[in-house]
Amino acid sequence: MPAFRVATWNINSLRLRQTLLKELVAALDPDVICLQETKVPDPLFPVEAPEALGYPHTVYRGMKGYNGVAILSRLPLELHEGAPDWCGKGDCRHIAAAVDTPGGPIELHNFYVPAGGDVPDRGQNPKYGHKLDFVAEARAWFAERAGFARSMLVGDLNIAPLEHDVWSHKQLLNVVSHTPPETDGLLAWQDTGFVDAVRHFVPADQKLYTWWSYRNRDWRASDRGRRLDHVWVTPDLQGALSRYVVLKDARDWPQGSDHVPVCVELSL
Repeated sequence: MPAFRVATWNINSLRLRQTLLKELVAALDPDVICLQETKVPDPLFPVEAPEALGYPHTVYRGMKGYNGVAILSRLPLELHEGAPDWCGKGDCRHIAAAVDTPGGPIELHNFYVPAGGDVPDRGQNPKYGHKLDFVAEARAWFAERAGFARSMLVGDLNIAPLEHDVWSHKQLLNVVSHTPPETDGLLAWQDTGFVDAVRHFVPADQKLYTWWSYRNRDWRASDRGRRLDHVWVTPDLQGALSRYVVLKDARDWPQGSDHVPVCVELSL
């Protein structure tokens, strides 16, 4: 059966790191690449870079200096409209498209969830409240679309929901990205109709990370990571899951992101 590979990566500035797309393609050979934190307004999006790598189909939504999401594809794409302006901020955190895959289109959602600042308190830190509200809105929107199928949701969701998605559950319970309001909210969103595709392969009692802080100079030795980057699939696609890769070596790429690419393969 044909393999279909989707990679997701918070590139942390597309124009700064677009040469690293070549490394990603060489390592993972994905059919579709979903990027977050592209930090480029639409008129300046470098469409020639993915085209040169064999990804002629692109959809993107970006703004100057912040946020931004994009889908790069070898296969034809049709942009999906109709999602809300999350929290009324117009801040380019979600893009969706139908991908023309073997066996029919797959609806693909690419999200960049707000980071939420440093203080896990709505009153003291509006960014944390925005994050919780964003996740709640997304959960409610997907819950209203009961019965949807052949769908994937990927991206930097900026939450490590499970105990072993962080290097120390006890020490990070009051650290933004692993607080109970965030993890409960994300799992409720997932429960609207998705399966955690990477945890399909890696049991929940095993450590799994996709992000290591720039502050950790010897990040590999200390290994104080968090799993912030996710791939979800609807249950009808779970049986097609055939392989996953967390490209840990990408953390050492020159001028690399603090996130590493995550790739899931389906046999369609």
